[in-house]
Amino acid sequence: MGVPDFDPRAALDALAAEYSQRAEAIRRDLGQIHSPDFAEQAQQRQNDDVLRALLAEAEAGMRQVGLARLRLADGTYGECARCGEPIESRRLRALPAAEHCLRCADLQH
Repeated sequence: MGVPDFDPRAALDALAAEYSQRAEAIRRDLGQIHSPDFAEQAQQRQNDDVLRALLAEAEAGMRQVGLARLRLADGTYGECARCGEPIESRRLRALPAAEHCLRCADLQH
């Protein structure tokens, strides 16, 4: 792994906090009461659909962080889950929860 000046635990904690705050704010927004005006209510319901999609993304991010924490605990953090090669340090800095090296990530898309 050997990423100089990179603390994966701190990076994952910061990422988890960011996802958690985002999810909390979205849940708060989704809990608001809709306007009695029909046209405005239709727009608010469309906005709710977008918020639900954003909430799903935040929750997926929290799951990815949880999986990365498990890899950290079992000593496999920084190893590609597909090929077993080390994940590039720049990739881990940008995406602390990354489970694949860049080459394998490209193969999935």
